[in-house]
Amino acid sequence: MIEAEDLTKYFDSFKAVEGVNINVAPGQVLALLGQNGAGKTTTVRMLTSILAPTRGWARISGYDVVQKPAQVRASVGVLTEMHGLYTRMTALEYLEFFGEVYGLDAPRRRKRIDDLLTYFGLAEAAKRRTGEYSKGMRQKLALARALIHEPPVLLLDEPTSAMDPESAQLVREEIVRLKSSQRSIIICTHNLIEAEMLADKIAIIYRGRILLQGTLEELRRQILGTPEYEVKLSGKWTPNGLESISGLRVTHIHETGFRYEVENPEKTNPILVKDLIQHNAPVVTVQQVSRSLEQVYLKAMGMAMAGTL
Repeated sequence: MIEAEDLTKYFDSFKAVEGVNINVAPGQVLALLGQNGAGKTTTVRMLTSILAPTRGWARISGYDVVQKPAQVRASVGVLTEMHGLYTRMTALEYLEFFGEVYGLDAPRRRKRIDDLLTYFGLAEAAKRRTGEYSKGMRQKLALARALIHEPPVLLLDEPTSAMDPESAQLVREEIVRLKSSQRSIIICTHNLIEAEMLADKIAIIYRGRILLQGTLEELRRQILGTPEYEVKLSGKWTPNGLESISGLRVTHIHETGFRYEVENPEKTNPILVKDLIQHNAPVVTVQQVSRSLEQVYLKAMGMAMAGTL
């Protein structure tokens, strides 16, 4: 649904985006992460036929972004960082206008507007001018606009920005629902916890170039190395002889347990647990040491700045 190969954009001599390759299948969410100015917005603008690439190509729902711009725009719902709300319009007028722009007939348009205003908790404020809305209300209205024509592709820039926790949770649930209906979604966000919750794939972009791309587990292994597990014990016990278990390496021993690295936990962990039980080890828990997306991102950024990635 979203494809790009060698997507590149120059502004005169400035290289804003270089050699971006993306493939987002139906039912997938890709989180595009990077610093301000890294090239996220330029990439999205090329994917929505707003900017023509200098080199490379991209297709949305099978439509080339250069050759079929009208079809691309009809296939995409976009939430930008700057909402572009018409502040003298009411929410009803605003959604009515965009429903007409996208060619929805009157009955379908009215139903979509009613459904979206109700879903996002804006029905009671539907006749107020959008200039009177709070930041969170504006964000929800902009998202409703992006969804009004039920597009197969969504490009969302900071979708929960300025929202209270309840509204942010509502939007995250909507993204999961949209994903389950086989839509392809790209989220640009600085909220790494949110990206970790929602994304099937993650791409980290730095100075216009994608440094890393893959599942979170693939990025963890590439940047942080072999997975590490910790065994917690209810009393003192020395893990002698465990290194004879193939693929296991003890990395740290402390008073109430130990840590170890393992290449194939699905195979090795059951062997380890069985061995611990046989040796009467007072095991409380065996769990993977947390390796968050934030750790991956910060280390990748550090390596990129040092020129080692």
